[in-house]
Amino acid sequence: QVQLVASGGGLVQAGDSLRLSCAASGYTPVGWFRQVPGKDRTIIAAISRNGDSTYYANSVQGRFTVSRDNAKNTVYLQMNNLKPEDTALYSCAQRQRISYNHPYYENNDYDYWGQGTQVTVSS
Repeated sequence: QVQLVASGGGLVQAGDSLRLSCAASGYTPVGWFRQVPGKDRTIIAAISRNGDSTYYANSVQGRFTVSRDNAKNTVYLQMNNLKPEDTALYSCAQRQRISYNHPYYENNDYDYWGQGTQVTVSS
């Protein structure tokens, strides 16, 4: 049974940093998503199964970094220079279907979703 657990969220001020963690077992592509009330969940970062290829949404490019440690079954999202508009519920997702070694950046590319962790950025 696939289990995904995202952690590391919290309340920070604009300009601060946070690192989110996703406990994701298996050698599979992983994506980070965020959602605010009343809006669809959107992907912000993704990483290939061996970690050598990544994808970022324009809104976080240059500020966020996704990485993974397969020995620890963990995918990270380092978030720097946080802005109030980054406030959202962040969750990770895992693809279990047959995959190539590249990141996937569509919601329907993923099969399992974990519970999210709230990130709130005050101005």
